[in-house]
This record gives sequence, structure tokens and C-alpha cells, in this order.
Amino acid sequence: MGVSTARPGKGICLVTVDYPPVNALPVQGWYDLADALRAAGRDPEVRCVVLAATGRGFNAGVDIKEIQRDTGHDALIGANRGCYEAFSAVYECEVPVVAAVNGFCLGGGIGLVGNADVIVASDDATFGLPELDRGALGAATHLARLVPQHLMRALYYTSRTATAAELHAHGSVWKVVPRAGLHDAALELAGEIAGKDGYLVRLAKAAINGIDPVDVRRSYRFEQGFTFEANLSGAADRIRNTFGKEA
Repeated sequence: MGVSTARPGKGICLVTVDYPPVNALPVQGWYDLADALRAAGRDPEVRCVVLAATGRGFNAGVDIKEIQRDTGHDALIGANRGCYEAFSAVYECEVPVVAAVNGFCLGGGIGLVGNADVIVASDDATFGLPELDRGALGAATHLARLVPQHLMRALYYTSRTATAAELHAHGSVWKVVPRAGLHDAALELAGEIAGKDGYLVRLAKAAINGIDPVDVRRSYRFEQGFTFEANLSGAADRIRNTFGKEA
């Protein structure tokens, strides 16, 4: 259980998240993921990173139970900072990051894939931000990189999800494959990228990040302030404790 790395092919680093039962990461898990991604990007032998997960789904966001157990604000602050570090580590990774998404990709999962360079998804993958049903706010910054602005708002306000096929139609998912073929499809794409000159690939990643119209790190940090405000107001606890069943 945790975050592991492997080298499945020349120039490829596979970073795998495994936090059963639903890959809802505790505070330390987000930091561990950030460390693994940054280490992979710094390795001169790596030209592409594949970010994947085991189990039922790619990512279910933060571990809400960890926050509920905390009588103060340490867990919430830790989750905010940990997510920020992990999302930034994907975005700032010195080489391209291919996200291999299976099953559900929710909350913090959107922050990860929204900052990835390419997304390959299984045909059962779904993407969404159920934040309003969990007493939180955030990652609209990253959902806006996956779908058009008005669809992002509709998904955010309703907590609904979009399918991999829908995101493929919007151009944000590179390829949709049967779940059994997800691993191979992601590694095949990563192998194609890793076959390029390593120095030029790193320059390309830096150049593309440099022309982004939105500073994703600053934008997400702005969102996080409202999550903390919701917590201080008591609204977050009220919703979290009922898992969105109360109005």
C-alpha cells in the first residue's frame, strides 16, 4: 500500500498509487506522491512518467475520514498543502506525465489528471468534482482544463461526472481503451514519447508550461482559500458529516 515506482521500459518511470479501498489519499500519501513524481522528473534517464493506480478507481480525492478524526485544522491544512504539492509535482515534472485513468477519478484525482500532459482512460472511467457534496471546494482550475467553461460549471455545481468518452470528444482524453488494455496503452504512448531526445523533451515540457494562459498553481491556491473558509464557517463539517445528504 502506498506509492511505488517501477521502470517498465527504457526511459519510462511508472508511478503507481495504491490506497485501498478507493484510493482516497491521506495527507502523507499526497506528499509521497509528490516526492515520487519529482524524483522521476529529476532522473536524467527518465523521459516520460506514467501515473497509474491499482484497484477500483484511479483516485477518490482526500481521505475525508482522516479530516473528520481531527478535532482541529491540522488534517485539513495538511490535505490542502499535500494536494497542492502533488498537483504541482505533476505539472512541474521535468518530463511529460501520462495519466492512466481507470474507474472513478474524483476530487483530487481531477487535480492530478488536469495537470498531466496526456490522459489515457479505460472505457469505464468517470471524471468529476463532488466537492459540494463533501464540504470542500477546489480543483475547478483543473476541471476547466478538461472540459469547456460552462460544462465545468455545470459539473461543479451538480457534482455530476463525465465519462471518458465524453472527455475524449472534448479532446482532453487522448485515447479510450478497454480496462484490460489500459496499462499497455499508456506504456505504448509513454514509449513513443520516451523515444524522443531526452534533452529536447525536457525543453518542450518547459516551453509548453511557459505558454499556459492560466497559472494553475496560483489559481488552485486561490480556490483552496474558500475550502478553508467553508471549514471555519461550519458549513464544511455539516456537509462532510452527512456526506451531502443535508441541504
